[in-house]
Amino acid sequence: MLQIKFSKTIICLLFLTLAFSASAQTKRKAAKKKTAKETTLTKTQPVAENDSIPVVKKNARPESESRTPPTEQTDDKVKSDAHPAATDDKSVYFYEFSKSDFFISKIYIEHDDNGKGKITFQKKDFAEPVTDPIQLSAEALERIKTTWQALNFLDSTENYQYEKDFSNLGTMKFTMKKDGRMREAKFNWTDNKDAKTLADEYRRIGLQFIWIFDITVARENQPLESPKLLDSLDSMVRRNEISDAVQMIPLLNELSNDERIPLIARNHATKLIKQIEKKAEKK
Repeated sequence: MLQIKFSKTIICLLFLTLAFSASAQTKRKAAKKKTAKETTLTKTQPVAENDSIPVVKKNARPESESRTPPTEQTDDKVKSDAHPAATDDKSVYFYEFSKSDFFISKIYIEHDDNGKGKITFQKKDFAEPVTDPIQLSAEALERIKTTWQALNFLDSTENYQYEKDFSNLGTMKFTMKKDGRMREAKFNWTDNKDAKTLADEYRRIGLQFIWIFDITVARENQPLESPKLLDSLDSMVRRNEISDAVQMIPLLNELSNDERIPLIARNHATKLIKQIEKKAEKK
């Protein structure tokens, strides 16, 4: 009986010895792995600050490029952009309308004796003013020059401002530069017949060429706006608020054949051509 118990005790001791031996081997292996890892990390650590490697930025601009001085061409462009509506030396006649809270808050028209010039206007929803070239028709130019002559503008000293102030309607300014002389006249309302006629003529020019700009933009970018614009032109033609409706016929012909815009707008353009031609025949 004692021998059996003694044998069991020996067997238990053997198992415990084997278990401790296996645990010790596992710890030694783990210690070796840790040491190897630390050694690897040590080898891949950054070098000392004194031996640091310079970092090259991929997006950095070459030094030679960043130091290149601006050319004369660049300077000229900057000057040009700073004054987009600079006055043409050949321009003789100038008209300006301004009213800050109107949808079109400013209209500036200038042209020479041949009716060639430009219009600059500012809309509320535009960040910057727009400048477009203009060419007045022979009939419109004749009416305008006749009215300037009737005013005898350069030699006159008349103040066209009405006795009451109507600045809520906007301010107008006439300017003429000719033969080394210049005169300006500013008013917001007038009872001078010729001054009122001249202001109305320039207002019609403004409406005509601003509409041309709007329809040009619509054809390129917003064709669905064209029916509304044709309705607007129809209304202005009926009220005689266009400088020269006959001058619009070539553009209306283009619109009537432009498949980019809706069919209803093309048909309206064709209808307008017939209306304008019929009205011109009566005259």
